[in-house]
Amino acid sequence: MVKIGNIEIGEFPLLLAPMEDVSDPPFRAVCKENGADLMYTEFISSEGLIRNAAKSLEKLDIYDYERPIGIQIFGDKIESMREAASIAEEAKPEMIDINYGCPVKKVACKGAGAGILLDIPKMQKMTAEIVKQVNLPVTVKTRLGWDDSTIKIVEVAQRLQDVGIAALTIHGRTRKQMYKGEADWTKIAEVKNHPDIHIPIFGNGDIDSPEKAVEYKNRYGVDGIMIGRAAIGYPWIFNEIKHFMKTGQHLTAPTIQDRVNATKKHLNFSVEWKGDKKGIFEMRRHYTNYFRGIPHFKPYRTRLVESISHEEILDILSEIENNFTEVFAS
Repeated sequence: MVKIGNIEIGEFPLLLAPMEDVSDPPFRAVCKENGADLMYTEFISSEGLIRNAAKSLEKLDIYDYERPIGIQIFGDKIESMREAASIAEEAKPEMIDINYGCPVKKVACKGAGAGILLDIPKMQKMTAEIVKQVNLPVTVKTRLGWDDSTIKIVEVAQRLQDVGIAALTIHGRTRKQMYKGEADWTKIAEVKNHPDIHIPIFGNGDIDSPEKAVEYKNRYGVDGIMIGRAAIGYPWIFNEIKHFMKTGQHLTAPTIQDRVNATKKHLNFSVEWKGDKKGIFEMRRHYTNYFRGIPHFKPYRTRLVESISHEEILDILSEIENNFTEVFAS
């Protein structure tokens, strides 16, 4: 059984990655229902939290059915990160996660996210301060390095473990790679298999099928896998991986009813949580993903995206279910 602190998260846990503008409570709801063992919030700006910015405070919303859940924070100032960790702790998550992996320019080039990989002593000091500040387990998500010439991930893991983190997730790319090329899991395995590393090590990057999840589990020996982009519009991937690991067989692919039901649940929660206008607007990015691969879907997508009525969107989704059931059955 894998534990983060005293929190049991399964024999081989599947984690939902924190993704900006994606991993909000409505999205997490459908992923939890479909087998995610541990989830994280979208990353939250430490400066936003300590200044009571509405967008940052909204991201602290967590619900009991999501547990266990971690709140992820990012920033470049140690004192701000300490204070933000305390604010996040008050929201009563199971753990606090530190983002040392975000590669986007506006974060990394200011020394936050993956930018801190250029200053490992500061990374260690910041982590130590956060561990001392809160009474919850502290976890970290990071990348291999800034670029190929700065990969020191084994040293990073040892330093972070030394100051008390409870688990480490490693995305198998450098900051320079962004999301291009293949993730290098051999470097993740070097950390996991190092004799001095005893905390759980989770791998992240390119897991998009049950076969790959099993292959990487067996080949690299990680304690669990974090899944990000592959879960967008396809929350069923968690249960599909679990079933394949257990039986070697594939679960039946989601039907059109499954897709419509998940979309409706996501939409309803989005409207409930954010209000009609914002909830409907922010769902628009998800429709293509939920119905990916369905032939002749574009006219329906256009209608879904253009509609500003919750009821009308639900009617369009019901129409999709009725019109495409035969396509999926054949």
